Order: sequence, then structure tokens, then C-alpha cells
Amino acid sequence: DLAVQIDGDGQHDPSYINALLKEVFDGTVDVAIGSRFLGKSAYRAPLLRKLGMFLFGIIASVLIGQRVTDPTSGFQALNSKVLRFFAQEVYPVDYPDADVLVLLHYARFKIREMPVRMYENVDKSMHKGLKSFYYVFKMVLSILVTMLSKRHILRKVTRPQ
Repeated sequence: DLAVQIDGDGQHDPSYINALLKEVFDGTVDVAIGSRFLGKSAYRAPLLRKLGMFLFGIIASVLIGQRVTDPTSGFQALNSKVLRFFAQEVYPVDYPDADVLVLLHYARFKIREMPVRMYENVDKSMHKGLKSFYYVFKMVLSILVTMLSKRHILRKVTRPQ
């Protein structure tokens, strides 16, 4: 069983769904994430958003031990093990981003970013105004909580099912 997550804001190009699914279906990875910053990308984000994505990309890269270029991508393919894991764990419902990458890494899932095309969505951004400050605060706090929960996460995933 596989699943695809695609945001409903029109940013993601659905023609890349098969490429993401193939990576997961082949068993190479547990989660394939579409990155707007790999390959030939014409995506342009506003400066503050780009800075935030860069900062959280560095934090996620350091914590999971692999390069993360697009920690806010909501374009993902997941296998059934990841879906079961999310059904057991508390999955953030508002802004699941870099914190989820850290959570998946601690749970020993294999993650890979793949180049995709994304379109700019300046009209409907959920990170405008005061929401952008809430997002940064929430994400930093969520990453810290995830780091503090590492032992609990490891116990849960190493326990026989």
C-alpha cells in the first residue's frame, strides 16, 4: 500500500506523482519527497519564506544526517510502514514540515528528496503576516519536542508488532 500527499493549493505538479511513487514502490525508500529546489527549478519564493526554508533545511539536514533542500514540501509518497507509524504517532495537523522529517529519521525510515516542479502560490500562502511568526515558533518548538522524544520513538519502532 502506498499513499501520496499533495497540497490543495495548486503548487504541486501532479505529473510527478508516478516518479515519487516509483521510488517508494521499488523499496528504495520509505518516503519520497518532491523538492522544488533540486534539478532545474524556476520556483521563486519571497525572501523571508526562502530564508525560513533554508534555515529549517539546515536544521533538518544536521539532525537527520542527509541534505534536505525543501523541508516544507507537502508533496510526498509514503509506504504502508510510514502510514502505520503516523497512525500510531501524533502527526502534526497544522504545519508538518522539518519536524516530521526528524521524526521519520528517528524512526529509521529512509527518506529521499526528488526534483519536481512546483508553482508559486503567492495569493494563498498560509505563511503571511502573523502566521509566519507562529509557524517559525511552532516549528522550532516541534523540532525540540521531537528531539526530546527520540528514545520514545525508537522504543516504539523497535518493539515487535
